[in-house]
Amino acid sequence: MTQIVPIAALLIGSALLLLAGGLQGLLLPLRGSFEGFSDSSLGLLGTGWAIGYIGGCLLTPVIVSRVGHIRSFGAFCSLASIVVLLNLVFMTPWAWIPLRALSGFCFAGAAMVVESWLNERANPETRGRIFGIYTMINLGATTAGQMLLTLGDPAGFLFFVVGAMVYSCALLPTALSTAAAPQPLSQVRLDIRSLWRNSPVAVIGVFLVGISNSAFGTLGAVYGRQVGLSVSSIATMMSVALLAGALIQIPIGVLSDRIDRRMVLIGIAVVGCLLGAALTFGGTLSPLAIIALVGAFGGMIYSMYPVIVAHANDHSPPGEFLKTSGGLLLLFGVGSVVGPLLAAVMMTMTRPQGLFAVTSAAHALIIGFSIWRMTQRAPVAQGEKEDFVAMASGVRFSTPETLALDPRAEDEEETSRDAA
Repeated sequence: MTQIVPIAALLIGSALLLLAGGLQGLLLPLRGSFEGFSDSSLGLLGTGWAIGYIGGCLLTPVIVSRVGHIRSFGAFCSLASIVVLLNLVFMTPWAWIPLRALSGFCFAGAAMVVESWLNERANPETRGRIFGIYTMINLGATTAGQMLLTLGDPAGFLFFVVGAMVYSCALLPTALSTAAAPQPLSQVRLDIRSLWRNSPVAVIGVFLVGISNSAFGTLGAVYGRQVGLSVSSIATMMSVALLAGALIQIPIGVLSDRIDRRMVLIGIAVVGCLLGAALTFGGTLSPLAIIALVGAFGGMIYSMYPVIVAHANDHSPPGEFLKTSGGLLLLFGVGSVVGPLLAAVMMTMTRPQGLFAVTSAAHALIIGFSIWRMTQRAPVAQGEKEDFVAMASGVRFSTPETLALDPRAEDEEETSRDAA
C-alpha cells in the first residue's frame, strides 16, 4: 500500500482514460451501425484510430519536450473530450473517421505522459509490481467502459456526454499533483530491417496479429449487431474476449518459457483459426454460443502479441529490449491500419461472419510462415530465453512508455550499466 499511495493519482488518471476509451471504442461502431453507416466506413474508424495512435507515439515526445508533461496531458484530455462531443454533433462517417484519428492521437499522447510518470516513480524493487497493477487497472477500466453500455441506450446522447466528462475528469489527478515532472519520454522508430534480422517470425506475426486483432476490436460489435445480439450481449461478448485474453496469458506464458515459442504461437493460431472458422461457417448460433466462441477466440488472439514480443527479445542482442519491442508495437499499429478495412470489405461482400474469415486467413498465414521458419532456424536454447511477461495486447493498451515501464526495461538498463 505504501508503494501505491504516491502513484494513486496517476493510476486514477490512467483508469479514467481507459474507461472513456473502452466506452468510446464500443459506442462508436454500435451507434454508427444504428445510424446506417456502411461496413467500410465503420472499418475506417479503426483505421483512423490506428493512424492517429502511431502519430501520437511518434510526436508526443516532441510536444512534451516543448510544453511539459502537465500541459501536454491536459491538452490531450481536453481535446479527447471535445472529440467525443463532436462525434455527437456531426453524425456522419466522414466526420467520424478523422475525429477517430484525432482520438487515437490523444489517447496515445495522454497514456504516454502518465506512463512516463509511473516509470519515474518505479525502482528496481517496485517496477514489476507497479507494472502489474497498472496493467490490471487498465484492463478493468476498459472492461468497465464497455459494460457501461448495458446501462442505457446507445442510440441517445447520454454515453457521448459521459465519455466527454470522464476524459475531462482524467486530467484532474495530474493537474492537481505536486509531483515533479519526469524525464523526457521514450522515442521509438520502426526499423524493419533490424527487426527482420532478429526474427522474421516476429515481423510477419506481429503485422498479421495487428490485422486480426484490430479487425475484431473495431468490428466485433458490428458483427454482434448484424447477427441479432442485444447491446448488453455485445458488450458482454467483447468484454469476455478481452478478459479471456488476459487470463490465458498465464498458462501460455509458462508453456512458452519451456518449449519453442514458435510452436506455442502456431498452436494459438491453429485454435484461433478453428474458432474463426466455427464462427464463419457455424450457421445460426444462439447468443450464448456466440459469446462462448468469441470469448475463446479472444483468449487466443489477445495472447499472441506477448508471445511474439518474447520470441523477438529471445533473439535480440542484449540491451535492445526497448528498441525491439517498440518497433514491434509500431508494426502492430501498421497492421491495425489495414485490418479493419479488410474486414469491412469482406463483411460487405459476403456477410457479417466475413470478419472471422479475415482473422482466420491472418492466423493461417502465421501458421504457414512459422512452420517454414522452424525448418530454417533452430529454437533458442532454454538457458538463453528471456522470461515471458504478461502484457496488454497492442495499440489499444500499450505505448512506447508502457514498454519503458516493463520490468525487462530495467534489466536492459542494468546490462548497459554493467557494459559501461
